[in-house]
Amino acid sequence: MYYVPYYINVPMYSYGNQSIHWPVPHEVVLANQAGYGNHNQMTTDFGQKPFVVNMEEATKLNNTYRTAIWTGEHLQITLMTVNVGDDIGLEVHPHVDQFLYIEQGQGVAQMGASKDHLSFTRNVYDDYAIVVPAGTWHNVTNTGNGPLKLFSIYAPPNHPFGTVHATKADAVAAEDGYGH
Repeated sequence: MYYVPYYINVPMYSYGNQSIHWPVPHEVVLANQAGYGNHNQMTTDFGQKPFVVNMEEATKLNNTYRTAIWTGEHLQITLMTVNVGDDIGLEVHPHVDQFLYIEQGQGVAQMGASKDHLSFTRNVYDDYAIVVPAGTWHNVTNTGNGPLKLFSIYAPPNHPFGTVHATKADAVAAEDGYGH
């Protein structure tokens, strides 16, 4: 015998006139170059405002070493491009958890309890995520034949609002003494 389930308390949702789509400028429309200088790098930190972006497209279009695209009170999103044979630089964030997502390229992620003991090593490729707990020394090296394109999420934020480092040298100069 087949029984039809009888649902008592079926959840009912009424969103009424609630907007489910934030209009521009809170949405970065990459095809229209909103928020982009020369259409290959984002130049605005949209932090503290509602924000929607195609992360894959924004990450692949970015040509700066590091650009903060959203900096809030508890979270920060940056876009990064690491050149062939280069790395993000061995670093530690004592009070910041970090999530990195590879959109394009390949590399090696290394992590450990000290800068001289990186006991965790993994190859990373497109669509790989790297999770770095606070207090963990880490580095990601580009081992591919093209730029390594990734985005990083810091919780809490790790860089000043509006950070743009065109090159790794710019980042090292700006952050000297911050765990690098």
